[in-house]
Amino acid sequence: MSESVVVPSFVHLHCHSHFSLLDGASPIKGLVKRAKELGMNGLALTDHGNLYGALEFYKACKEAEINPVLGYEAYVAPGSRFDKSGALSSKEATFHLTLLAQNRTGFRNLVKLASRAFLEGFYHKPRIDRALLEEYSEGIICLSGCVSGEFSRALLAASSGKRGEALGAQAEEQVARAMEIAAWFSRVFGDRYFIEIQDNGLEIQRLAKEAAVEVAGRMGLPLVATSDAHYVRREDAEAQDVLLCINTGKYRTDANRMRMEGDQFYLRSPEEMYAALSDQADALRRAQQIADSVDIDLELGKRHFPTFAPPEQKSSLDYLRELCVAGLKDRYAGQADRWEGDDLSREVYDRLNRELGVIGKLGFCDYFL
Repeated sequence: MSESVVVPSFVHLHCHSHFSLLDGASPIKGLVKRAKELGMNGLALTDHGNLYGALEFYKACKEAEINPVLGYEAYVAPGSRFDKSGALSSKEATFHLTLLAQNRTGFRNLVKLASRAFLEGFYHKPRIDRALLEEYSEGIICLSGCVSGEFSRALLAASSGKRGEALGAQAEEQVARAMEIAAWFSRVFGDRYFIEIQDNGLEIQRLAKEAAVEVAGRMGLPLVATSDAHYVRREDAEAQDVLLCINTGKYRTDANRMRMEGDQFYLRSPEEMYAALSDQADALRRAQQIADSVDIDLELGKRHFPTFAPPEQKSSLDYLRELCVAGLKDRYAGQADRWEGDDLSREVYDRLNRELGVIGKLGFCDYFL
């Protein structure tokens, strides 16, 4: 009688929801529900360039009693985020990088990165750069990224195009470039930096993986296996394809349009992941280890307003009222219909009292002060 094979656990660290706008077909609750069905104790959300779904995802994971790993797939400028010239496409203007918050400090830093990407680095996509990564690296786990990452692109440039020959001697310059990239990220993130490998059935992923495994071995860097999940179930591949057509303004019948080849970009089970990457068991187990190292408590529902200490031990509401009355008298100076003798009219005070009543009831006095 044959013994059943026990498949080790696995957690997805590279997942897109519908907040990867027109590039993800996974509703957040659907993602979380499926992860729970597959017996996973954690799940990451890594939408393209934004954290729009982070709080909804966090709540859904907590309700399902699985560990939320909050992250995003950042767009990184080749140079400075302030350089906004010369690129004809987002591919030329950006590299992809997978960033995960390990703790609350890391999540705060992800928020800062994502915000400054829009405010300062937007060019084709919201971009960060190495300067920002150095400034906000604390508490963040960094994976080298998919085949559109800076590390993988350097390796693919070195590839001969034949499996098993990804690191030909003529391409050592590009390999050295990839090693320089990995060394920089390893310096900034330390033991929180991992070389990311994927296999969703694409030849380009296999080529990048083979080269990445060799370079990681040379440098002594840890590998982690992920799956570029863009939809929940395999049968959702068609819906994902329609989204891409809307995104790129193409018909599904267009032969030369962007597409995701195959139907392997769904939330695969641990069994499927170990089958797809059968030679990378350690990298698959490391995904679980990384997820288990994440501990984020966002204290949802608790206000995080500043506190204000009014002078002369006055209450916040009384001091706010005092400032408002002074401001109203200044604003309504010379407007006879706002006054009754030397004081403001009853109508003005009634309106003020109504507004301050709402502010005081909601606990916003310190915020306004």
